[in-house]
Amino acid sequence: MSTAGFNSQNGTGTGQTYTNGPSQNPVALQQPSGVGYSVNHQPAYNQMQAKVLAPPGPALYPSGPYQPVPPGPQVGSYPPAPAQPLLPRPQIGILPSHTPPQSASPSPGPRPAQATPPAQATPPPPAVTSTSYYTGPPAWQYAAPRGPAPNHVNPAAAAPPLMSHSSTQPPGPGAPPTSIHGFTQPGDVAGNGPQAPNSYNHVDNRMAGAAPPGRHLGHYPSLPPGYQNTSAPPPSSLHPALQAATQPYTQGPQPYQQQPGGPGPGPGPGAGPAQLSPSMAAMSLQSSTPEALRVVNLLQERNLLPPAPVPAPTPCLTQDLQKLNCSPEVFRCTLTSIPQTQSVLNKAKLPLGLLLHPFKDLSQLPVVTSSTIVRCRSCRTYINPFVSFLDQRRWKCNLCYRVNDVPEEFMYNPVSRSYGEPHKRPEVQNATIEFIAPSEYMLRPPQPAVYLFVLDVSHNAVETGYLSVFCQSLLDNISALPGDSRTKVGFITFDSTIHFYNLQEGLSQPQMLIVSDIEDIFLPTPDSLLVNLNECKELVQDLLKSLPNLFEKTMETQSALGSALQAAFKLLSPTGGRMSVFQTQLPNLGVGALQSREDPNQRASAKDVQHLSPATDFYKKLALDCSGQQVAVDLFLLSAQYCDLATLGCISRYSAGSVYYYPSYHHQHNPAQVERFQRDLKRYLTRKIGFEAVMRIRCTKGLSIHTFHGNFFVRSTDLLSLPNVNPDAGFAVQMSIEENLDDMQVVSFQAALLYTSSKGERRIRVHTMCLPVVSSLSDVFAGADVQAITGLLACMAVDRSVTSSLSDARDAMTNAAIDSLSSYRQSALTIQQPGLLAPACLRLFPLYILALLKQKAFRTGTSTRLDERVFAMYQLKYQPLAFAMLMIHPALYRLDDLSDEGALNIGEQTIPQPRVLQLSVEKLSREGAFLLDAGLVMYLWIGRNCHQNFLSQVLGVSSYAAVPEKLYLLPELDTAESQRTRAFVSWLRDQRPFFPSLHIIRDESQLKPHFLQNMIEDRTESALSYYEFLLHLQQQISK
Repeated sequence: MSTAGFNSQNGTGTGQTYTNGPSQNPVALQQPSGVGYSVNHQPAYNQMQAKVLAPPGPALYPSGPYQPVPPGPQVGSYPPAPAQPLLPRPQIGILPSHTPPQSASPSPGPRPAQATPPAQATPPPPAVTSTSYYTGPPAWQYAAPRGPAPNHVNPAAAAPPLMSHSSTQPPGPGAPPTSIHGFTQPGDVAGNGPQAPNSYNHVDNRMAGAAPPGRHLGHYPSLPPGYQNTSAPPPSSLHPALQAATQPYTQGPQPYQQQPGGPGPGPGPGAGPAQLSPSMAAMSLQSSTPEALRVVNLLQERNLLPPAPVPAPTPCLTQDLQKLNCSPEVFRCTLTSIPQTQSVLNKAKLPLGLLLHPFKDLSQLPVVTSSTIVRCRSCRTYINPFVSFLDQRRWKCNLCYRVNDVPEEFMYNPVSRSYGEPHKRPEVQNATIEFIAPSEYMLRPPQPAVYLFVLDVSHNAVETGYLSVFCQSLLDNISALPGDSRTKVGFITFDSTIHFYNLQEGLSQPQMLIVSDIEDIFLPTPDSLLVNLNECKELVQDLLKSLPNLFEKTMETQSALGSALQAAFKLLSPTGGRMSVFQTQLPNLGVGALQSREDPNQRASAKDVQHLSPATDFYKKLALDCSGQQVAVDLFLLSAQYCDLATLGCISRYSAGSVYYYPSYHHQHNPAQVERFQRDLKRYLTRKIGFEAVMRIRCTKGLSIHTFHGNFFVRSTDLLSLPNVNPDAGFAVQMSIEENLDDMQVVSFQAALLYTSSKGERRIRVHTMCLPVVSSLSDVFAGADVQAITGLLACMAVDRSVTSSLSDARDAMTNAAIDSLSSYRQSALTIQQPGLLAPACLRLFPLYILALLKQKAFRTGTSTRLDERVFAMYQLKYQPLAFAMLMIHPALYRLDDLSDEGALNIGEQTIPQPRVLQLSVEKLSREGAFLLDAGLVMYLWIGRNCHQNFLSQVLGVSSYAAVPEKLYLLPELDTAESQRTRAFVSWLRDQRPFFPSLHIIRDESQLKPHFLQNMIEDRTESALSYYEFLLHLQQQISK
């Protein structure tokens, strides 16, 4: 049976222990086997009525008549919606009184099996179903907090509501540049490079590797009317990455001003920006409707896609608060205006959650060295720009409102070298900051950087040719591995036996030790298998040069991966570290052996997809053992055959590792994959890394976090265990509103990442975000972040696909669009109009939902390998939002008419900026050349009648017929057209941490169907066109 939507009941308050946490003790990390490994069954998005504990509901949002906003004056400028319930959709049957109401949002369900219609036939609209979501309780439940837990304050110590500091005046001039004692600016954020003093007049929050405009989540040059956001930044010719030094994320010192009236909850003499009335704090007193709420009839306005990528919306905060806020590239919320109550959130039918990129490469990051890290005594929040200073000696926490004393050391400001101005300290001027932690933040001495490589050397592996590429890449980059004088490396190879390598100093050459007893694996010489890289570098280099030849003629076809992983775990357990596993086939020997579960005949089935969940829990249990010993496992899968990634991927998912997948990898037959593997490997070996990390996300009292998405293990209710953390990993969390936020004008969220750098420093990176609280539904819709909502729904749908079924996930995504647009029409629109109406900020929501339905992870009726589908699901859960959105909704550009008009100038390079086109064959022309950027892969499609100038000046061929069948490189020609094209493609590639392969295809190429599958707005044999999908939504909403 399919279901109607994502359920959203929060699991707190049940009193049951948290089923995923083996131990509340951060030291005792070893999990008894078979206990509590229930991370896999995460309920997606649970909601509840404010202050009312209810069992899990059946849909994405509670159904039936919508709850009116509690009586009282509406806050905000938009006219209140008439208090009328939505027309309920027909329900099937009557439920008993104790059962949650049946979903009011019928959804497209699975179609009955039938012959594939001809290409020109219109696919039938999905059937409408209405059934319940979860029959049992959520699998992720939390125990009541022990002791002073985050977001809960002792009533006796409760302080008045939030006060914000010193913002009734504009910021004064910053302190002059000074050399800072105890406050350093590293060249390398992870602390791996030299540190240099920095002036903190303006802390520049630019990101290194800037994303392409709009995948990069900052602000962009102004758009034509109809595409502008509520608070559009001033027009600029700069790329958004270069604008980040200016509005709105520059962070300059604020003058401290003691409010004469003292602390007070309401506006008045003692009020800072957080005490202003909500309407002023949210700046929503406007005489005209803001752009975000402009009514758009989706059936009439067809060209909705902006010509430049979509920027993140700017929260409606006072200017003083907004310029201190965290960059949306690091911390982003699905709703930039937080509803005052759960009932308002339920009415909006929009998911509430956070998307994080906590260890992102930053070009500028303030780093503080201090023996005293100032934190709230009650909830342990780190001091941040959104706390309130009651006077020079006291500050009020912005999460639990406790009043804390200012330590004596904090009175000194290292930037201005002045005393008595704690509000000007860098910790209070920067929403993203890093502390070098004192010894109390260490359970043991910081671990060294330890790297263990586990390599498949079976006949299949040797045939692919990956081993020589790996060995050469490691030889080239061995001196660039992050670490210090303590760095250790080791190697294990395996086929039907396990091979260890003695690299002990003093040996004339590496010594190979073979263990054939794979059932009871042991380490032959435990002390000489992991060696100091600096002391034994020559032996390591000798081994890398000889390994490819060592197994050149092997005929071993079996793979004992499970035993090799057990051996690697034993080797790394004493220290912790990173295990890099390279596998080319299905493991078929010893523990963890698997059998093929894929039926190639079912790849294009329109029915439910089977085998998305693991075949065995061996790899998950081993991953949890690894996590307990601070070992993360990264999996590189290079194969042309089915490898059961759904099972093998667990080794990385639960140990905070990464999964890399190279289908059909072969060193001769697939040069594009070889180049991608080489580039990815170089980035992987040299990027910064954090060891033995934990991350905790805190939020203002009244909000609660209930589901996490990403690669990690949840150690306790809100603590993520990350044995390794890397700069390319993204995370998402879902939230609910447990207590009404009536007394608050703003709420805050803080993510704190504690890790050991590769240099052995214990560091804490803290990100804090502040958002306004609103009471009117219109304000909630106005603050909707359509890309963040799409990214969170994708994570929820992946979980739903695994725990329930793919058809349930597809239905729930469709209903997310139906429910939110229905709620907007019934509760937020003041004047009813015909058509499918959406606020301008959500105008792309149906398009993104359709894109998800056609994405490789969720599509049906199109031939999709099971491993490729599972990998697409892993990417949606793991990639930061900027890159996930490219995989959901690719970007299409025309390249045969590139010009320097509107181009970016970066250094000495000129980067053309062609407009983004709609994903439809209507936008293609046989006279042109079009680049499709789908994240991990790019296609350059050459039209049959493409202009001769482009063919000769860019591709270096005389005619269309001369374009090679398998071309994956743009030739370096000394022509202006070639330089422009290569500069644009290189610029796109440089925005992301992985390397997308490029396929140059002709009209009759074998890869053309893959190119056309990304034309999301067009109809296929098994899926609706965009216009048909809009008609389907309208039909469901009008029921």
